[in-house]
Amino acid sequence: MAETMSETSDYQLHVVHSMREIGEAAWTACLEDTLSPRKLNPFLSFAFLDALERAGCACEETGWMPHHLVLRDGEGSVLAALPLYLKSHSQGEYVFDHGWADALERAGGQYYPKLQSAIPFTPVNAPKMLTRKGVNEAVAAAAMASGMKQLCERYPISSAHLTFLPEAQKDEFEAQGFLVRRDQQFHWINEDYESFDDFLAQLSSRKRKNIRKERKTAHSHGLTISPKHGDAISEEDWDAFFDFYMDTGSRKWGRPYLNREFFSMIAETMADKILLVLAYDGDVAVAGALNFIGGDTLYGRYWGTIGDYPCLHFELCYHQAIEWAIAHNLMCVEAGAQGEHKIARGYVPQTTWSAHWIDHPAFREAIEDYLNRERRAAEAEQEFLTTLTPFKKGDG
Repeated sequence: MAETMSETSDYQLHVVHSMREIGEAAWTACLEDTLSPRKLNPFLSFAFLDALERAGCACEETGWMPHHLVLRDGEGSVLAALPLYLKSHSQGEYVFDHGWADALERAGGQYYPKLQSAIPFTPVNAPKMLTRKGVNEAVAAAAMASGMKQLCERYPISSAHLTFLPEAQKDEFEAQGFLVRRDQQFHWINEDYESFDDFLAQLSSRKRKNIRKERKTAHSHGLTISPKHGDAISEEDWDAFFDFYMDTGSRKWGRPYLNREFFSMIAETMADKILLVLAYDGDVAVAGALNFIGGDTLYGRYWGTIGDYPCLHFELCYHQAIEWAIAHNLMCVEAGAQGEHKIARGYVPQTTWSAHWIDHPAFREAIEDYLNRERRAAEAEQEFLTTLTPFKKGDG
């Protein structure tokens, strides 16, 4: 059941509790009007977000209850949409606010529930507000921001957060009073390379030798490395990868976010957007890395192994991804959050943005002061890390 947040003669803003209430056609129309084909992002697709809900990965029981915002005109047509979740924790977000929660609760307040506009479990830069062609983005952002603020006022919700925003949308929500946070990721950029060796030739001699040594070690284990795309990925492959995913997730996070059903769903609805790189010992898959294919970007997501193979992680997650991107004329590889070790492998620092509405005035003031200091530190760190990139001086 949709909840009306606001209404004028020109539009109505509603909260809906599933992607299917929005509808695939309406969502896809907003997505395709917002992004050019070269910039389309598989994680924003209806198929991906709907699978998270239908598989039970993004739902009330997991602490990701859908509260999507939908802007409609007077005839009910969707003008804009924004993925939004009511959260009972801060897991699966990759922009960390656990310290904020602790501070508010020590002061006698309650941080959860909160609102989170994000692609669940996915630290990928992408617009969160999708608009139809001809819709004024500033007006749409004002309506979405107003809706989130109203939810915070109507219910015991402490805050609203939009993470991994493009800079233009960061600016739109900052104009609506949201506080801005700066962070960074490490992305590989394709400078029109014709081959992996062409890329290596742009690195300093020492870094080039290190990568070649790393790749030699990864291939010395007697494994067969097999990139599989689309329909070439079988249910048996997914079974093997899910074992890797569960093992890594259980050790690293304590509770993996995705279930086996989810992977079968996306294999059925968006197989052409999936690249699974598997390593085999004979006929047995022993490691794998999952990637998603966008318009001009390859997105590395999950990796795991059931053995101990030095340097195999770097090979499957980074070097194979770069080779695929070069071969398929993709301009970028995004390999997820954190990881300064990526710099030595040709991934360079890139700024990421988030925007935050804090409903409590005194708490907002404290967070604003913290973010001002954090932004200065983040900018200085990024400038320093950029000096460590492995490219020859004057290149990269």
